[in-house]
Amino acid sequence: MKTKPLSLDALWESATPQERTFSPDDFAHLPEAARRYLEHAIAPGTAIASAVRLKMHGEIKLKTWNPFTAEQVVCWQRGFIWSATAWMNRLPIVGSDRMIDGVGAMQWKLLGLFPVMTGTGADITRSTAGRFHAELMLLPSAFCLGDVIWSSTEASHLHASFMAQGEQAELDLTIDQTGQLKAAKLPRWGNPDGAEHRYVDFGAIVEAEGTFCGYTIPTQLRVGWYFGTERFESEGEFFRATIDEAIYR
Repeated sequence: MKTKPLSLDALWESATPQERTFSPDDFAHLPEAARRYLEHAIAPGTAIASAVRLKMHGEIKLKTWNPFTAEQVVCWQRGFIWSATAWMNRLPIVGSDRMIDGVGAMQWKLLGLFPVMTGTGADITRSTAGRFHAELMLLPSAFCLGDVIWSSTEASHLHASFMAQGEQAELDLTIDQTGQLKAAKLPRWGNPDGAEHRYVDFGAIVEAEGTFCGYTIPTQLRVGWYFGTERFESEGEFFRATIDEAIYR
C-alpha cells in the first residue's frame, strides 16, 4: 500500500519549537559580515524558529512566463514542501516540489488530474537539497541551529559552509553595509540545459525585503541557473516570487 505524501500542515506541525532566543552576544565570535547579516535578519529576543510557513505569488518560466500562487513550509530538521498552482493557457497545473527527510520529489498535474511532470531518484534528491540550502535565506534562524562555518574576505560577501539534508552546502551571500541580503549563490546539482547532471551556479537576486515575526527576509526574488553570468538573464532565470506572508515556529 502506498503511503500518503506528507502534507504541508503535517510538516509544519512536526517542527520542533526551540527554547532559545536570538542574542547578538552569542555570535560575537563570528566574522563581522556574518554578525551584520544575522543581526539585520533576526531582531534581538526573537525566538529561534525551526520552521517558516510562507504564502507567495509570482511567475514561473515553463517555456513562457506563467503566473503562480503557492504556499511553502521550510523546516530545518526535515526539509521543505512547496505546493503551488500555476496557470498555463488559462489551465491550472497543480503540484509540489519537496525534500523530506533526505528524499526529494516533484509531481505536477494539469487540472490536478493529468501528470505533466514527475521526478524522483538520486539526481532529484541532490538537486532539491540544493534548493533547500538556498531557501534557508527565508529561515535565517537555521544558521543559528546548524553547525555553520562562516568566512568572509570582504565586507559585502560572506560564505556559509554546512551540512543539511545529506548534502554539503557552500552558500555565498552578498550583503550591504546594514547587513541586508542582496544576493545568494551556491553550486546546485542539476541539468538546466538537458545535458548530464552536474553542479551549476544557482542563485537569487533580492529586490526587496520585509519583516515578519522579528525576521527580516527577502520578499521579492529573481531566481535561476547560471547565476553571476550573462546566461542568467537570457536563459537561466525561471522563477520570480513575492512573499506575501511568513509565520515562524
